[in-house]
Amino acid sequence: MQPENPLMAQGQTASGTLALAQNRVLRNTYALLAISLLPTIGGAWTGLAMNLHQMVAGHAGMFALVFLVGAYGLMFAIQANRNSSLGVALLLGFTFFMGVMLAPLLSVILGMANGVKLIALAIGGTAVVFGSMASLATVVKRDLSGLGKFLFVGAIVLLVAMVANIFLQLPALMIALSVIAIAIFSAFMLYDVNRIVTGGETNYVTATLNLYLDIYNVFTNLLALLGITGGSSD
Repeated sequence: MQPENPLMAQGQTASGTLALAQNRVLRNTYALLAISLLPTIGGAWTGLAMNLHQMVAGHAGMFALVFLVGAYGLMFAIQANRNSSLGVALLLGFTFFMGVMLAPLLSVILGMANGVKLIALAIGGTAVVFGSMASLATVVKRDLSGLGKFLFVGAIVLLVAMVANIFLQLPALMIALSVIAIAIFSAFMLYDVNRIVTGGETNYVTATLNLYLDIYNVFTNLLALLGITGGSSD
């Protein structure tokens, strides 16, 4: 019987410790992600109760500015406090804000005869996409960090195009941008979960923020796409 190699034993111990840490980050991320949906629902209900859709009618540019300043300001604050309980509180506040900002789109969809059905389809579709990408990320063990650069550039170009279309109001461009957004942020789900699994992301607050944005963007663009292509006024 050969004696145990001390270096091999140390390597196995380190590998096991790393795997436990990665699993803990993944569990905490999924738990906080689930909790973050509650403020989002509360924010959406608040926005609907305030008739935010009517308040922003005719002021699309101002609404976009408030959205961008508020969202990026809160995201910066979350990143700066990601290692403290304040980061969690700011994250939940951010998800409430994002829920409020969702209200105008929900108002339009709920104004359709099949609005509730479209929202249910968007929720179901988003859940299927997230489940598929998360499962794939745990199977694909290799580092996908190189994918992030392409996705980041694509997201920036997409954001600029979406802001431009606020003023252009081109339905065909809106459909194309929604499809592209769904593809980009679905890929971001794969990328972000993979970073956790491979140890590239070790902070569950940051990980939750990234995945929340992925889910939010897939849901909103899928809902908008369903509203444009399958909305009914009867």
